[in-house]
Amino acid sequence: MKKQYILTAVVLAACASYVSAEPGAGAPSVLVTQTTLRQGSLPHTVQAYGVVQASNAASRSVTASTSAIVQSIYVREGDEIAAGAPLLKLVPSPETTAAYAQAQSAYKVAEQLAARMQQMFTQHLATALQLADAQKAQADAQANLAALKAQGAARAQVLHAPFRAVVLHLRATPGMVASAGTALLELASPEKAVLKVGVVPAQAALVGNGNPASVAAVGEAQRWPARVVQRGSMIDPSSGLVPIEIALPPGHFLPGEAGDATITVGQTQGYVVPRAAILVNDQGGTYVVQDAGMKARKVEVSVVGAHGNEQVVRGAGLNPGQPLVLSGNYQLDDGMRMRVAQPVEKRKKGAQ
Repeated sequence: MKKQYILTAVVLAACASYVSAEPGAGAPSVLVTQTTLRQGSLPHTVQAYGVVQASNAASRSVTASTSAIVQSIYVREGDEIAAGAPLLKLVPSPETTAAYAQAQSAYKVAEQLAARMQQMFTQHLATALQLADAQKAQADAQANLAALKAQGAARAQVLHAPFRAVVLHLRATPGMVASAGTALLELASPEKAVLKVGVVPAQAALVGNGNPASVAAVGEAQRWPARVVQRGSMIDPSSGLVPIEIALPPGHFLPGEAGDATITVGQTQGYVVPRAAILVNDQGGTYVVQDAGMKARKVEVSVVGAHGNEQVVRGAGLNPGQPLVLSGNYQLDDGMRMRVAQPVEKRKKGAQ
């Protein structure tokens, strides 16, 4: 029996720190902390996830300019290479070698014909039109020969990186015969990566080019400022989401890395309150408690926005002149008395 009395006394002593009889009053009071109710706004954001990719403007496909054989490859997929670094060596294919020889022969014949026609024209044995035709044929043959030489038909050529890049895809293999226009490898500038994310259509409609964002690699706490550069105008059938590209700051992300983005699409207006001030009633509705002359007043609110540890609420019954109850609010009911805890700063000054 003694143990039961002792336990009851301990429980009552613990509760006394929260609910106690106020001196001179018959009703109990609750010890609370308060804050000022203020109007303001919080960023309205859209959350999205995706993968780091090279932007279209920063990507380049290295192709064979003429039919050639891949003799040597100097890079691997994933390599980061400097501008001007050798990529691969091509030698003309038999078809290209034959075409170049024919072009050389055609130019030599055209050159001889033009010289002969010039001589005949001087001797009044050929007309001006015949001379013009011969000279045009020579010019055409010379242009064809120069084009083949520029494409590498005359000799082996080494292709070099046009800028500092990452090798995204390597499609060439040693000994491979590549026809003109065949993609041999894909390069991307590491300075111009984008985070390609997908957003549900309803939220994508809020996003526009130029919207600010913060991005982070998945699993990393550090976030970086970024900006939306492109919002898709149709749904990706493979995901059911609208694709959005976000330009990333250079040097912090690698192609293929997963990341998340918080895109700011506007501001949500209302009363900005700490998350701790919002309570949920038995019916699932949200409410806050205000101080009406040291008596509790419950006010129904709707949460219309959130950012970090703050939320934006709206409610017809909110009174900006009444303080908002924080700690101890869950113990209060309408009309209950409260005592405001003295702030730490004031207690220290009083002790001095």
